[in-house]
Amino acid sequence: MRQGSDGTAVIRFRAAGVSLLLAHLLLVGWLTLRPLDVPWMGASNLRPFVGIRADLSLGPVEAARRIGEGLLLLAPLGVLLPMAGGRLSVSPWASLARTVAAGALISTTIELAQTGVPGQVVDVDSLLLNTTGVAIAHLLVVPMCRARLRRRKQDRVGVLPHPRNDAGQGSTPTIPRVGIAP
Repeated sequence: MRQGSDGTAVIRFRAAGVSLLLAHLLLVGWLTLRPLDVPWMGASNLRPFVGIRADLSLGPVEAARRIGEGLLLLAPLGVLLPMAGGRLSVSPWASLARTVAAGALISTTIELAQTGVPGQVVDVDSLLLNTTGVAIAHLLVVPMCRARLRRRKQDRVGVLPHPRNDAGQGSTPTIPRVGIAP
């Protein structure tokens, strides 16, 4: 249900989601698309899992930091995109597919935009980690929050009585059929 008796609450919820989404995307753009001052540049990584394997060879602490950064960079999109949509009654699988697809497109856009930024290179592993982070955040938060919001809405609807006054209405008027003139 997108709107109902609490339509203003839905609008405020969606507005908050859009505002937080824009703020997060601005932060991500600033973090990923600013020029870096580096003495040398590595080559672009276009083979999946090569960068992740290289990170794992650096030791558990450094690997966890680097992989965690990749997972956490776009993870809030897993929650903010459905929040900006403002839907309570939607298929969990359709919501997951839409959110992950949008996260993958945003991550791809960022990776391609990095080709024009000094000190930044394209890394397909970043795309994989960012998209996985979006999916994990969505799976951990969104279904639980939607179920909770649906329960709260049902509880509120169940408590409020519906004003019905059928006795004073009378019967429904009928219109007699009129034949077609010759």
